[in-house]
Amino acid sequence: MASYSMGDLKKGLKIELDGVPYKIVEYQHVKPGKGAAFVRVKIKSFVNGKVLEKTFHAGDKCESPNLVEKEMQYLYDDGEFCQFMDVESYEQVAISDEDIGEAKKWMIDGMMVQILFHNGKAIGVEVPQVVELKIVETQPNFKGDTQGSNKKPATLESGAVVQIPFHVLEGEVIRVDTVRGEYIERANK
Repeated sequence: MASYSMGDLKKGLKIELDGVPYKIVEYQHVKPGKGAAFVRVKIKSFVNGKVLEKTFHAGDKCESPNLVEKEMQYLYDDGEFCQFMDVESYEQVAISDEDIGEAKKWMIDGMMVQILFHNGKAIGVEVPQVVELKIVETQPNFKGDTQGSNKKPATLESGAVVQIPFHVLEGEVIRVDTVRGEYIERANK
């Protein structure tokens, strides 16, 4: 494994501290008037999602985590675990809802997702930033509601609820930003 020093740290870098993999989400190089420079970072755990603040001084080292990202197909939810399959080897992996986190509300059967493994154990799921999902429930339109920026809630086939414009109807397929949880546009289908 590679070792990182204070000068190697930057936003987006993946590091390992005390056997736990983290991603640097904020980075600040501080050079006080007197004393040595240091780096203050905010790191987010891949295991539990907690964000910590950590300070690195000159000479401090941290390791590169043993992370592997693999594209897999979401098969189904058995109530306790979500089942995923490697489409090349047909190997299946079960991941708990807790480890999946927010990504679960955007997943539908057959969807391709990125599974993050740390030392051979699946620790997270990442869905594409933009997904196309069908609206299964929303309020009907009323005459005059097709203009303006008013929005209405819509339940998608994955179970997620997003705000959509009034002119979009039940049964339509829409594109959704999974990071912000927002409607983008109607899908071209």
